[in-house]
Amino acid sequence: MDLSYTAEEEEFRARLREWLAKALPELPARPDPLDWPGRRAYDLGWQRRLYDAGYGSLHWDASPTRRLIFLEETERAGAPYVGANFVGLLHAGPTIAAEGTDEQRARWLPPILRGEAVWCQGFSEPDAGSDLAALRTRAVRDGDDYVITGQKTWTSHAEIADWCELLVRTDPEAPRHRGISWLAMPMDARGITVRPLRTLAGPAEFAEVFLDEVRVPVANRVGAEHDGWRVTLVTLSFERGTAFVGEVVACRRTLGALARTARANGRWDDPVLRRRLGRLNAEFTALWRLIQWNVGAAGAAGGVPGAGGSVFKLRYSQARQELYDAAAEVLGAAGALDADQEWTAARLSSLSYTIAAGTSQIQRNIIAERLLGLPKGR
Repeated sequence: MDLSYTAEEEEFRARLREWLAKALPELPARPDPLDWPGRRAYDLGWQRRLYDAGYGSLHWDASPTRRLIFLEETERAGAPYVGANFVGLLHAGPTIAAEGTDEQRARWLPPILRGEAVWCQGFSEPDAGSDLAALRTRAVRDGDDYVITGQKTWTSHAEIADWCELLVRTDPEAPRHRGISWLAMPMDARGITVRPLRTLAGPAEFAEVFLDEVRVPVANRVGAEHDGWRVTLVTLSFERGTAFVGEVVACRRTLGALARTARANGRWDDPVLRRRLGRLNAEFTALWRLIQWNVGAAGAAGGVPGAGGSVFKLRYSQARQELYDAAAEVLGAAGALDADQEWTAARLSSLSYTIAAGTSQIQRNIIAERLLGLPKGR
């Protein structure tokens, strides 16, 4: 597979770099990490700037290679990430673009692209995390509505979201993968209670969501009734296949900063540490090449990433943890635990990556079954 860029793609990269150089100095100061209303306004304001400049739709209305260039260059320039609306831009939006009707795409996609709506993800439940198909939140058909009762947890940014990509069980008698539906639920609907969850890293990025006879129109269902598991696999393929692209660029930048810090504080003289940083450099270079391969494969398959995203997710999760273990070694105990250091929050956050977006155990199962053709375990 050719991993090089065309002249047209490189021209797009140059234009984007020029625009970023002009736009970034005009941004206001970043809000406090604990100020979620402020972060919502900041993140949506950046998305509006992207939209006005013609870059707002690159998350799905462009070739996978252009999306890759966009994520690479914005991260490299230190531009704001998708932030509070990562679910809308990287998960729900691409899913609706791929699986929604014309009416649904016209209804939900423009507000995401214009920076007018935040989405959250209502997938996991207290007894259905990694085993997502075990979800028990019920949706009973009542005329033109579903009446929904149940509980979700680890719902990203639910307290500031306008919409939720919600998985519900619409046929409790069907085999568990066949009785699920994918709904778009307005977060201002009656019967929704949101309880924020504060993480070890500090901010309350997640929430518990309690649903007490919440009515959602049947017209808000994406895909056929009971076909939600297939639609969910599309969502998860975007979540694992392309949503972490910018973070790999960030990790490579972090690794460079670690090497400079090690040279400044004398730890570079340790050959074991130098070898460790060198191996991590090779690791993230290989991960970037894997991203390029996955993006190329997605382009050939119509734009939806395949199971190769699980290979990337599995290795990236571990590599990120190893990176911040190395950061602790470079900084020493005092530096690594300094509350004012961004390293501390990043290291704590890295611990979640082998769980988020499907645990490493789940990724191994997917690789074994879908890529290697091994039989399913019983």
